[in-house]
Amino acid sequence: MSFVHLHTHSYYSMMRGTASLEALCRAMLERGMESFALTDTNGVYGLNFFLQIAEEFGIRPILGAEVRKGRQRAVVLVKDDEGYRNMCRILTGLHCDENFSMVSSLREKHAGLFILSDCEDVVVAVKEIPDVYVELVSGQPAREKIHFARKAGIPVVATSDVHFVNASDYKLHTLLRAIDLNTKLCRLPSEELAPESAWLRSPAQMSQSFNHCPEAVENALKIASGCKKDWKFDETVFPGTNVKDPSGLLREKCYEGAEKRYGQLSRKVTDRIEHELSVIEQRGFAEYFLIVQEMVNQAPRTCGRGSAAASIVSYCLGITHVDPIAHNLLFERFLNPGRKDPPDIDVDFPWDERDDILDFVFKKYGNQRAAMVANHVCFRARAAIREIAKVYGLSEPEIKTITGRLGGMWVFENGEEVVRTHPKFKDVELKEPWPEILKWARALEGFPRNMSVHCGGVVIVPDEVSRYVPVQPAPKGVNIIQWEKDQTEDSGLLKIDLLGNRSLAVIRDALVAIEKNYGTRIDYADLNPLEDPDTVALLAKGETIGVFYVESPAMRQLQVKTGAGDFEHLIIHSSIIRPAANAFINDYVKRLMGAPYRPLHPALDQLLSETYGIMCYQEDVTKAAVAIAGFDIARADGLRKALSKKRPFTKLAQYKKEFYEGALQRGVKLDTVSKIWDMIMSFSGYSFCKAHSASYALVSFKSAYLKAHYPAEFIAAVITNQGGYYSTFEYVSEAKRMGLQVLLPDINESEKGYTGRAREIRVGLMQFKGLTEKAIGAVLAERKRGRFSSFDDFMRRVDVDVSDVRILIKGGCFDSILKEETRPGLMWRLHLGRPCARSKGDMLSLFDADAPPSPSVGDYDEAAMLKQEVEVLGFLVSRHPLSLCEDRLAGLDYVRAGQLASHIGKKVRTIGWLVTGKTVHTKNDEPMEFVSFEDTTGIYEATFFPDAYRKFCHLLGVARPYILTGQVESDMGAIYFSVENVQPLDEQRPQAEKDGRTSTVLATNDFLVELAAQRGPGHC
Repeated sequence: MSFVHLHTHSYYSMMRGTASLEALCRAMLERGMESFALTDTNGVYGLNFFLQIAEEFGIRPILGAEVRKGRQRAVVLVKDDEGYRNMCRILTGLHCDENFSMVSSLREKHAGLFILSDCEDVVVAVKEIPDVYVELVSGQPAREKIHFARKAGIPVVATSDVHFVNASDYKLHTLLRAIDLNTKLCRLPSEELAPESAWLRSPAQMSQSFNHCPEAVENALKIASGCKKDWKFDETVFPGTNVKDPSGLLREKCYEGAEKRYGQLSRKVTDRIEHELSVIEQRGFAEYFLIVQEMVNQAPRTCGRGSAAASIVSYCLGITHVDPIAHNLLFERFLNPGRKDPPDIDVDFPWDERDDILDFVFKKYGNQRAAMVANHVCFRARAAIREIAKVYGLSEPEIKTITGRLGGMWVFENGEEVVRTHPKFKDVELKEPWPEILKWARALEGFPRNMSVHCGGVVIVPDEVSRYVPVQPAPKGVNIIQWEKDQTEDSGLLKIDLLGNRSLAVIRDALVAIEKNYGTRIDYADLNPLEDPDTVALLAKGETIGVFYVESPAMRQLQVKTGAGDFEHLIIHSSIIRPAANAFINDYVKRLMGAPYRPLHPALDQLLSETYGIMCYQEDVTKAAVAIAGFDIARADGLRKALSKKRPFTKLAQYKKEFYEGALQRGVKLDTVSKIWDMIMSFSGYSFCKAHSASYALVSFKSAYLKAHYPAEFIAAVITNQGGYYSTFEYVSEAKRMGLQVLLPDINESEKGYTGRAREIRVGLMQFKGLTEKAIGAVLAERKRGRFSSFDDFMRRVDVDVSDVRILIKGGCFDSILKEETRPGLMWRLHLGRPCARSKGDMLSLFDADAPPSPSVGDYDEAAMLKQEVEVLGFLVSRHPLSLCEDRLAGLDYVRAGQLASHIGKKVRTIGWLVTGKTVHTKNDEPMEFVSFEDTTGIYEATFFPDAYRKFCHLLGVARPYILTGQVESDMGAIYFSVENVQPLDEQRPQAEKDGRTSTVLATNDFLVELAAQRGPGHC
């Protein structure tokens, strides 16, 4: 007895289906079926993953989709290539055409498709089309549909409209529907749900369900036999150009660029160019390079990265900026004759210029030929818990009790156990329905939830995108394909990544400010400070807060440990810092410092000589697989690619088997094979090729040069462009530690963003919380006509809302132009004027020369001014928050951050304002945390090992001042503080209270708590 399910939903029927593709394939085999059709609602979102997983399970895949609009629906199943193209076009029309008609679309694009529907009006309208069937769904009344089909002369077919593998999964389906409709479970309309009978039946069960209509089962088998099942999307789809001889034009442009890059061309350069051009021409990629170069030429500041940076052709075209010969970059990592999948070229643009590049692409190629790659937004722990709790009817405070403590610290296997046992939840009582919520959250984790736009991926085809994949509009208005980046790459579509990079904007803005301030023009392309001693020294000392890619605590610590600030070592550090390589970093540092070592295998000695025997780059995996296990280049590159995929499926298990077999056959000892494989596995999920690291390192060097030589302009640009590793507060603190003066906003001096000059940084108007963009624009526009001479002058000239003016007053914007007036006086004038304001003219009349004088009001005291500063700017600018705690620190013996290095090996007390932190797990799966604290003298790293973490992690959720006790340690020269005890500083009684005196307002608990509340949560 056999059966083929032709109407099956996976969790790519977003917010409807409950089964992963793996679960469906496994269940089909367990229930005796070797083929089925994947028919997700209105899309083929998981199509390429389906083909890969089906192959691994030995399932013969049938492609299709459920097309649903309103109450009409039909299942389309693909017979052949023409049918696939028509399915894509139907789905594109459904999403993109406001006037889409299902009947008209099926009539026009039916070729190569089977059409199944249980909607009588659809079936009647398309019954003249070949291969139309009336769908009979198991568990649903069928008598009337059978009668209708026989009367109309239309064949019937049996399906189960599978939404879940087992009947018990129905609850998960109801949760998804409630979340999707943003309603509570108790209010979920029944018509929004699949029937409870929509579970996966075995062939025997389907036969039993349709024993009264056996032809329906027979027709299912007949349709399945007519569908193509050997799908391969491995033909590269080139964008297409109007150039008659793209290879010839590429050669011409390449040599033209080579002369600019190298001057007199050496034999080594020409040989490399010729080799690359021959491979590019052989693979048909010439037009691809020409298209990318045209995009890059639209912007003066770019960073070509990824494996494309290993190409001298890319370098000569100006797509990338690192010399692949000088830095020994392997072209074959990017493109080689044996590589089956198309490579992609990644190019970074300043974040605020990226949209202009995309506009250029879509104007040139149109929406038919170009579309952006999708991003499948999936449920993660915190989002899943929050959404499920909402549909259970829990309040926001109840939900935050759990989610507020999660941070980004895990993807948990057993949510209930974690919440019951994790130290962050030790004061939480887990009452009903929380155990059930956490159980379902675990089930939902990883489910696709909705579509968004990939951060920069674009595909361009020679004809129309909808021939290859369905297209739909994204919320941002651009067209996106239905696949995310991995499926796009596996489909043969060429992806170009046009990405926004805030650090490129930082460099741009700093260079503009330097020219404006000093008349010194530095072109981005000419800024190549690899030998600049001040830059090298800054990097070697790890003084890199604000510097692109090397500002995280881990990276700064690595720089300190190695003391290496040169370009070649920075390339290594940019790659070895990946999460899974921690076990090898200390070995690398020791070897760099001269410690003797033996390579794991003689064959690796030369291969890994520049990284001291440690696999650092993705291409090291490829080289090792060839040298140790005898892989050919294509197979080795396949291993490298499997490691980088989010969903490697069972491929890694097969690669491991082949690697062990090949290595053992070549005489490598089993213990050595295991160690080499462990090093290879450290590349799983997140790693770089050397060319990518070199490209990033060059941007890091440019950033570091600006910080070393023009710190005010640099830090101002970092804050203005946002997006750094740290908060604005920390960058302001860094500026002060560097000896820069940070000035409050000023109505005549502040621009929208932060500005720097010489040894000063001025806070920009953008920093004001609640100040409207309209107000900022009005102030800056009017100021071009002349500076403001007084508050009255400002009010007469600028049309802004009273609430905006109030914010500016609180931030001290008018202090420099006040004469005898005070901030409270200005507030009184606004208050007195507001009831009279009927129009701009009415309100401004209050500030005419004949207006009555405002009451004489004294100025705010310091506490009130600082409170207002925090209120409108978000943090203290004029004072470090720890400076408010001097009375609490009086008589307390403690060591400042800048003095910790002189107390190595000693137990001390220190003070710190929490900056950021990162939770990790030990080999024993115990949580611990690395936390950055700062005081007025420096920033330091504190480690909460498991015991300390269990005791104190619940205190670390807020940016506030702390007293820490522990041991000062040195890890290869990098100082860290091993924490033994923590106490919030606001729990320390001020000295005045101890002496029986009254505390200053600034030292009171209330003020410190208010300050922490304004600063918001810490690293959590």
